[in-house]
Amino acid sequence: MTQLPAWLSILPALVAIAYVMWRRDVVIALVLAIFTSEWLLLMDGGRYAPTTGLLNTIERVVAVFADQGNTRLLLFCVLVGALLAYMRFSGGVRATVNRLVKSGIATTPRRTGLVTFGTGVVIFIESNLSVLTAGILSRGLFDKFNMSRERLAYIIDSTSAPVCILILLNAWGAFVLGLIASYFDQQDAVSILVSTIPLNVYAWSTLLLVLYTVISGKVHGPMARTEASNAPVTEVEFEHQAGRARDMLIPLAVLVVSMLGFMVWTGGGDIMAGSGSKSVLYATALATTVAYLMLVTQARFTGRQVLDEGFKGMGELLPLVAILLLSIALGASVKALGTGVFIAGLVADYLPLFMVPAIVFIAGAFASFTTGTSWGTFALLVPIAIPIALNLGLPPSLMLAAVLGGGVFGDHCSPVSDTTAVSSLAAGCDILDHVRTQLPYALVCGVITVVAYLIMGYMVV
Repeated sequence: MTQLPAWLSILPALVAIAYVMWRRDVVIALVLAIFTSEWLLLMDGGRYAPTTGLLNTIERVVAVFADQGNTRLLLFCVLVGALLAYMRFSGGVRATVNRLVKSGIATTPRRTGLVTFGTGVVIFIESNLSVLTAGILSRGLFDKFNMSRERLAYIIDSTSAPVCILILLNAWGAFVLGLIASYFDQQDAVSILVSTIPLNVYAWSTLLLVLYTVISGKVHGPMARTEASNAPVTEVEFEHQAGRARDMLIPLAVLVVSMLGFMVWTGGGDIMAGSGSKSVLYATALATTVAYLMLVTQARFTGRQVLDEGFKGMGELLPLVAILLLSIALGASVKALGTGVFIAGLVADYLPLFMVPAIVFIAGAFASFTTGTSWGTFALLVPIAIPIALNLGLPPSLMLAAVLGGGVFGDHCSPVSDTTAVSSLAAGCDILDHVRTQLPYALVCGVITVVAYLIMGYMVV
């Protein structure tokens, strides 16, 4: 920003948070935040007309579709609604739950939680795929044992991104490697990236806390109150009693296997170079098609009946798709406003050297929280953190780990994050309820991480 004070760049985020806390309406909060950001951009250019700010707000939302990756993500979310509807409508969800219980794999709440956690760990190739697969597989199981959907959203959300940023044999690793490649030769860049694994305190503490809740069966804070007041969720109105487990398991297998195949295909044979947005959309479209064909080939369903259920499922997810659309638009608007740059700039000014890793983590958290994107935070802070490390003699792997952990932490806390929206979608719960119940766990891990980085910073200075 040039004419306006730089600190005003955080105003859109404050507007969104304040309105959400007041009215619990994420959609209107996002619209107001985008309008605030666009109006500030106009004022920075010497124009003050609110009507122009409103028109620019509309254009900012329209511009989301100019990016093919954004459009694919939104289409993916719409198609997921049809896929979930087909699995329910066929009776496949109920049949799969019964089979898992009878087989002994998921006979208790603890085993159900471990199945969900394990699914998220195994599918580390793409965070949205991990969230979606674990959510679809476990929704019926959580319902059977009267475990809240918010608890399911917490487990899948807090497993996917931490696992993806620790294993790194995926698009996450390729993206971060590309960000640091200009500062080191290829071998050193890979070595530094691998060295972040044991230093990513937030990711490890988050996974351990999830495991604690699963194994102990204990939840705390808002999550405990949600569990205590949880009413059994039933979706029998969508289901046919004579369901077959394969009506759920085959489309789910197609989703996972084809996702891996499309990652290899779009990457020209290199899975790490594959396009996540293309692969997840193609895989979801293929799985939905398979689910549709499995239904229409059964005598108990008509083609019109199956098609109607698919559109009904899409309609159920339109509110979440709207939130995701507005979140992406807000991220682009505050990027133009310079919100992330302002937050990142606070890191380099007048800080004791040992505090730098912890402050970088906090800056990453604020940037990710306000913009709703962990990858955007990585792109913003890596070019700041690595030169700081090289110039001040701090370990680059420690600084990079602080950036990566901070990006994931802010993403977990943010109601405007696309991952938050997809996790709520996959679990079938309200997005604000998910944020409210997950936030205390994320904050605990965030505090642990800040303390750990202060100690590490003191040790390396």
